[in-house]
Amino acid sequence: MLDELNTAKKVVGVKQLTKALRRGEISTVYLAKNADPMLTGPVARLAEENAVAVRWIPTMRELGAACGISVGAAAAGAKR
Repeated sequence: MLDELNTAKKVVGVKQLTKALRRGEISTVYLAKNADPMLTGPVARLAEENAVAVRWIPTMRELGAACGISVGAAAAGAKR
């Protein structure tokens, strides 16, 4: 599931992902299940409103590693 994120152009972080979703640049959203729902909830709703697939990743650490960063990530997205 995270293979696409390893090779795709991506956006990491709630703020950057939200902006990119509003611009229609994202094909898939990845959200960490253990992240604060106050952060991931609005992103999930925005993705749903824009008919963008949402994939839930078990931990922020896994999502961060898939994005190539050494810290956890609550949200990321693969660009179109």
